Amino acid sequence: MEVVRVIERFRPNTVSPAVACFARDVVVAAAPETPVRAKAFLFAACRLGAFCESVGLELSPEVVLCDSVIERSCHPKTTAMSQPTRRTVRSNLRAIARELRVGPPPVALGRERAKAPYSRAEIASYLALADAQPTQSRRMRASALVCLGAGAGLVGADLKAVRGIDVISRSGGVVVCVRGGQHPRVVPVLRRHHERLLAGASFAGTGLLIGGTSPTRRNVTTPLTASLAGGAEFPRMEIARLRATWLCEVARAIGLRAFMDAAGITCSQRLGDLVAHLAPPDEAGAVSVLSGARR
Repeated sequence: MEVVRVIERFRPNTVSPAVACFARDVVVAAAPETPVRAKAFLFAACRLGAFCESVGLELSPEVVLCDSVIERSCHPKTTAMSQPTRRTVRSNLRAIARELRVGPPPVALGRERAKAPYSRAEIASYLALADAQPTQSRRMRASALVCLGAGAGLVGADLKAVRGIDVISRSGGVVVCVRGGQHPRVVPVLRRHHERLLAGASFAGTGLLIGGTSPTRRNVTTPLTASLAGGAEFPRMEIARLRATWLCEVARAIGLRAFMDAAGITCSQRLGDLVAHLAPPDEAGAVSVLSGARR
């Protein structure tokens, strides 16, 4: 009853009677469950109705409650509403449209989940498999692949382009200089992978660390992981899982879970915005924090 009273008493003096009537009608049809929800729907419907009236659109749900009109009514160049208000109004208008079944229903798109990290024992098994390869070249390349993935988190073009001379002992640890690509950077390597990665780098010299002749070649890791001899009892190594192993280990070392729990953050969407306000650490500081991660 309270919801009905809120809707019936809605008589805004900032919009025309036609817009107010439109707002009441669509909110009644949407059947909000609480008075607060009803007020939010009425406000949003009024904003939409006022826009549509100003551009000469018919005030009927089938015409105005479509995505294109909702987007136009909430565009920054169309309305003086603040950004948070625009987002709220748009969400409420879409909710009304769903309740009135205006337009096709949205198609659910599955979100790709992060790969599970490897355990310490699994990484040790892949390194033992690398050591069992029949040639020195394959042993070095396979070992470097594990170390670059699980020890520095490299994947894709960054992984394929690393040369032996890009692995350097400095700043109190070992770093990989990622050159070119979209994100040139210096990555500290986890300490337990130092010896193996330095050995592979020394063997490769100026050549590409995991083999090949060109950093632009495609799909170089799949032939390498598929050709590892003696590993029939192991599932094929996944580069994304190697990176996930490094990500989890570093996140544990810097206390990321404790920070997110304390801050009440469940999604990392805004962490990049926050990091933009922080001064970048010097290389020695980054090496100290990131190369000594422990499980």
